[in-house]
Amino acid sequence: MKKICILFVAIPFLSFSQTKKKAEIPADKGFTITGNVTGFADGTSVSFLNDQTGQPEKQTTIEKGKFVIKGEMPQPYFKVLIFNDQPPAVPIFLDNSNIKIKGDKNALDQLSITGSPSHDQYMEYTNALKPYEKIFGDNAVYDSDATNAVKKISTDFVKKHPGSYVAPLAIIRLIQVSEDGAKTEELYKLMNAPVQQSALGQYANQQIQLSKINPIGSVVKDFSQNDTAGNPVKISSFRGKYVLLDFWASWCRPCRMENPNVVAAYNKFHDKNFTILSVSLDQAKPSWIDAIKMDGLNWNHVSDLKGWNNEVAALFHITQIPQNLLIDPDGKIIAKNLRGPVLENKLNQIFK
Repeated sequence: MKKICILFVAIPFLSFSQTKKKAEIPADKGFTITGNVTGFADGTSVSFLNDQTGQPEKQTTIEKGKFVIKGEMPQPYFKVLIFNDQPPAVPIFLDNSNIKIKGDKNALDQLSITGSPSHDQYMEYTNALKPYEKIFGDNAVYDSDATNAVKKISTDFVKKHPGSYVAPLAIIRLIQVSEDGAKTEELYKLMNAPVQQSALGQYANQQIQLSKINPIGSVVKDFSQNDTAGNPVKISSFRGKYVLLDFWASWCRPCRMENPNVVAAYNKFHDKNFTILSVSLDQAKPSWIDAIKMDGLNWNHVSDLKGWNNEVAALFHITQIPQNLLIDPDGKIIAKNLRGPVLENKLNQIFK
């Protein structure tokens, strides 16, 4: 089934499926988490969040501020610990170690977690990224200096820890900020084979392969498709302008939710050599036109009304929406999937 939403990876909250493999660490050396967290009432549940559903899975309860969780990890892996089935969640990069957690209910973000080499590496990486968190998330701010810093931190981490199961997180972040599949793949190949084959490693590779589609710096492929009046429109007719090539559909809820951000960007920059060409994956023309009017999308629109079989979408290998490509006056792709404040921030950077 085609996906209609882009997956955003947010550290520390991840939701990858864990590949079931034969244990790489002897079975008699599983993990033991010994907790001493004050402030919770006796009987308070301590749970891991399910990797797939995000729902709490009770592991034990707190008695006199203490709890113990025992188990075994086939390989080091990201886990999220939660108390009393309520946020805030506590990220742990868990391996088969004796782990101690100390702290207080009122400062769960400051818990001391010791004893796990993998978690130490995780904290090394995430602490290094903290000054640059503003470039990630729904309210991301475009900052070239921060982007370059994240690239360096991520690259250095993988080179320093090629055998770490945390390294794929650095690869994922690097893809997010660079969209450079070829260079990131070179770095990915430096990781040890078991790390590449891990659940996070496989996901990182998937993101690398996706980033190779419509790569940054490539000249956009020319096409012609009819607008709402039945007149053909060529992407090459917009040469000399910055163009946001936007893939959407009237039935796509995430697309419709994003449209106000696109409208705001268009209204702010359309008189500064910027325009938008939207390609709709609709099938019903009335629904397509009604959505354009309802959302106030006052720019060029095209569609062949073939839904997911839209020929332009196929040309650009679009398998999920919303998606967009930012094209410079020479027809080169300079950015991809700019949404929310990130789109406006990028255009601000261009037009200063």
